[in-house]
Amino acid sequence: MGSEFRARELVLGIEGLALLRHAMDADEEFIAARLAEIRAYADGTAAALPDRRKPVSELGAADGYASWSAVYDSLPSSYIEVEEPILHGLLDRGPVGTALDAACGTGRQTAALTARGYRTIGVDQSPEMLAHAQRKVPAAEFRQGRLEKLPLDDDSVDLAVCSLALTHLPDLSAGIGELARVVRPGGRVVVSDLHPFVISLQGQCLFVHDTDRLAFVRNHVHLPGSYLSAFSAAGLTVRECHEPVFNGRLAPGGYEESVADAARAAWEGIPLVVIWAAEKPAQDAA
Repeated sequence: MGSEFRARELVLGIEGLALLRHAMDADEEFIAARLAEIRAYADGTAAALPDRRKPVSELGAADGYASWSAVYDSLPSSYIEVEEPILHGLLDRGPVGTALDAACGTGRQTAALTARGYRTIGVDQSPEMLAHAQRKVPAAEFRQGRLEKLPLDDDSVDLAVCSLALTHLPDLSAGIGELARVVRPGGRVVVSDLHPFVISLQGQCLFVHDTDRLAFVRNHVHLPGSYLSAFSAAGLTVRECHEPVFNGRLAPGGYEESVADAARAAWEGIPLVVIWAAEKPAQDAA
């Protein structure tokens, strides 16, 4: 079922978060600006907000990404901007071999892996996403399948990558377990995901669905301890963890641009993404 997009309430939440984080150290001008904007949005005298009365629907991952696939690559994203330099640096390490891009979407990491000389297999549950990925990276192999049951044999790849997808699983165990299963002993697993801090504070990320509606695919909060437990249960050894922070970019055309100063203050220093690098122990190390 759909619900009304509560743009005013979201803006007030951003203003409140900015005040909560900076009330003790901000100057009086900043505080006065936040209070004035809160009053204006609360009493309805502020400028109109975008998409204020559009209905919002929650979609499953398959339906959501089928809808999102047409515009996914054209949308600027602060999450991707802070993720890619670190994740691609991890891809540059180690010997080149066979790589899996799990939940590959439109092939963003598939392209990065293939460009580095990997024989790459992209897996996604969305045929619409896979069609975009195939056009983008014709040299790669693509298979339809789910994170929780990857269509690959045991010990069949040297590197498994999963980018910004595990957050859609209510439980990490099955997804990380599958990544570990398909990686050969001595191989690597690299995972990026939306940071639990930003999911806890922001909630869900909206996108335009069917040209005139809004939708979201649910993100679940997974705290660092949950990742560590899932990696350990899968027999993986964590080597690195990176947490790149907000870079100042706000989604163009979104409600946050209406209160840009407050939004940037609210997200300042907040990690947007968590990136894990893990290894599957070699057999002679068992």
